[in-house]
Amino acid sequence: MAAARAALESLLRARKLDATVVGEPAIDPARLAPTGWPALDSPLHGGLPRGHLSELIGARSSGRSAVFCRIAAAAIARGEVVALVDTHDRFDPASAEAAGVDLRSLLWVRETGNAERGLKAMHLVLQAGGFGVVAFDVADVRGPVLRQFPHTTWLRLARAIEGGDTVALLLGADRLARSPGGVTIALEAPSTGLAGEWCGTSARTRRLRGLTIRPRVISARGWASSQ
Repeated sequence: MAAARAALESLLRARKLDATVVGEPAIDPARLAPTGWPALDSPLHGGLPRGHLSELIGARSSGRSAVFCRIAAAAIARGEVVALVDTHDRFDPASAEAAGVDLRSLLWVRETGNAERGLKAMHLVLQAGGFGVVAFDVADVRGPVLRQFPHTTWLRLARAIEGGDTVALLLGADRLARSPGGVTIALEAPSTGLAGEWCGTSARTRRLRGLTIRPRVISARGWASSQ
């Protein structure tokens, strides 16, 4: 029965109809992994659900890598080990370290564009266990390639961590898949364009410090905006 429900909800997500799914079980706060970012932890009601497959999506330059680094840094600060399966070798260790990621506690699995091999690596890492967060970066994988994978592919990933303490994340440009208890974090620019964060006390010393990242969280109950 549980497998049938998971298959149905995966199909609804593929058709962008998952807001119609009801009966999402309450989440035990002890089963949440805080991201360390209040703007994200608030709509997540405390953090990412452990034992579930979730997704972090956004267009190029939306802040997807920065948010992943926040999540990884928070997990490592709790004493956990993080793994990243990097399908197109896009990860920048120097930027991650500057964002607070202790690289000694990060397993970086590098691929050169082979999504199928990356998927196999993701399975192996999840089956090995012992990780607080495991991310699979498919942001640069072309849509037709991703669509070649049957939806059962993502169900197997979800089942590999079901009931465990691992947070599994798909990093992509568009919604792809998540388990029934997982969430989708969508990174969106403000309607007026990207908002800059500035520092400096005068026009001459004013400098761009960063860009405002606005996450939105979607679960089976629908959209919840971060503040």
